[in-house]
Amino acid sequence: MSGKRAKRRVLRPVPLTALAGVGACLVAAAVVPSAFASDAARTEARAAAAPSGTCTIRSADNRAETPLSCLGVTAALDHLPAVGEQATLTVVVKAQASVKNAGLSVQLPPGLRISGRDAGLAAPTGDAFGQRTGRKLALTPGTRTVKLKVKAVAAGPAQIQADISDIDHPDPRRAGHDSVELTVGATKGSTGKGVTVSKGRATKVPSPGAGTRKPRQVAPKSPAPARSSVAPAPSARAQVCVGGTFRNRFQSAEGGDWNGKAVRDEPVSNANVILWGKPTANGATRQLAAGMTGNGDGKFNLCYTPSTSVTSAAWVEFRTQAGRMWSVVDADGGLYATSSYALNNVSGSTSLGNVYANSGQSRAWHVLDTLNKLWWNRGSTTDCWASSEQNGRCSPITVQWYPGSTDGTYWNGGEDKVHLADNDPDSEHTTVHEAGHALQGKLYRGWWPRVSNCSPHYVDRTSSTGCAWTEGYANAVAFHTFGDTTYYWGNGASLNLANDRSTRGIDPGDACEARVATALVDLWSQVDGGWTKSNTMMSRDTQSSFREYFVTDRPAYGLDTGAAARDIIWKHTIWY
Repeated sequence: MSGKRAKRRVLRPVPLTALAGVGACLVAAAVVPSAFASDAARTEARAAAAPSGTCTIRSADNRAETPLSCLGVTAALDHLPAVGEQATLTVVVKAQASVKNAGLSVQLPPGLRISGRDAGLAAPTGDAFGQRTGRKLALTPGTRTVKLKVKAVAAGPAQIQADISDIDHPDPRRAGHDSVELTVGATKGSTGKGVTVSKGRATKVPSPGAGTRKPRQVAPKSPAPARSSVAPAPSARAQVCVGGTFRNRFQSAEGGDWNGKAVRDEPVSNANVILWGKPTANGATRQLAAGMTGNGDGKFNLCYTPSTSVTSAAWVEFRTQAGRMWSVVDADGGLYATSSYALNNVSGSTSLGNVYANSGQSRAWHVLDTLNKLWWNRGSTTDCWASSEQNGRCSPITVQWYPGSTDGTYWNGGEDKVHLADNDPDSEHTTVHEAGHALQGKLYRGWWPRVSNCSPHYVDRTSSTGCAWTEGYANAVAFHTFGDTTYYWGNGASLNLANDRSTRGIDPGDACEARVATALVDLWSQVDGGWTKSNTMMSRDTQSSFREYFVTDRPAYGLDTGAAARDIIWKHTIWY
């Protein structure tokens, strides 16, 4: 502990709903550094936005910090079709401001097909996630309606998604998202509303497809998350091993645009996996072994000592949890689980080859793997998320997501849980931004600064020094994790946010979160040699503003506040 004045920690008055969220946190212009839109475009976007308080469209529930929008979209079927039947999909776009170049995108799952569409909608395109159509619209205040004929071609869970956005001015206040969830039945009248995907079978994929990105180069400084359970120890008897690779196909906003996202096919790292089996045909199911998938390659190899010469059946189950360090849960707090097909009459070691996450769970697995990227470069001196926690007493990061969710985007400090809305997981920046709030909460041991003028808040505008500090830190976590400065939203839109003193359209000073975020990232990379020292300092003393961080705490803990550091913050219009 330094000799600086002791700080009295003030408990937050209410369970914190982290004024966060990429819908909230980024509110006006993206939330994360680097590539900013041109100054002219940003100025025009601000001028084009409806006056404060005049836009009232809400796509999330009242618990979320997502800002009210000038654009909205709703999607509805006239009835629920069974396999072989058709239905009419009506998509209504609502505008409360003029938008010269709006993009409407409609995506159908593989179990539904477009059989007819209004003039003006583009010819459908398809990929592993189904069919997509869309069109550009010049909007004035009012509503626009488009209709499609859809035909059910396969039974099972299905989700229709519709998005509207301002192509020229990406901004959560100028975008909307809606979805329809249904479970298609095989016979007339058997289709029901909603989907149940928390547990499911592995999706059948012939072979890994295009879309695998080059693994991000990281230098792990801590061990992998502690395993949730331990596989049986070797014995003198011959063991049987079941191996393979666990993979996930998902849509990525990082690599897409308003009318389509990149399709990725990647291994899932550090996921808990259990080998289940029945020693005899009529025997009870029991756990044979447990472990985790490999970091970076998704490989698993679970071994057990059989009690019989032939194991009647064996299969693996993957769960959305990494040891006990992070997890993704559904609306009821349960883990998602994907099970492989069963191996019958197992008498020796074998491989399942590539096992793919259940397609209905794709976004949950994407979140789990995204958090793995943050874990390996989290800036902690312990085996926990934060240096404030000691080995063996770590607290996890928990993310709640489910198909069609409007309960996002935010971190709730009272329950220490991140809430993501329906398409949020498609943006890795959004996931890590929200996890950044959870990380700061852990660094501060449950304390949180008192913030004001933070709901709503906009990344490029003055809010308050407390709001800019907490939101700026979360933005910086995302920038630092991905080594970029472009913020991506779940709908595929993006905005480059790099700034300096010459940047117009971004308010100056330490009450603007964009300025704080970029100043932090540059301090970590240019004078601190990474962010571990900074995070360690934050685990020992709390800060209520960037000023307190820079002027009081950095010198007290031996971090640079000299000419090089001051040049950095001056470049971002901050000066003390």
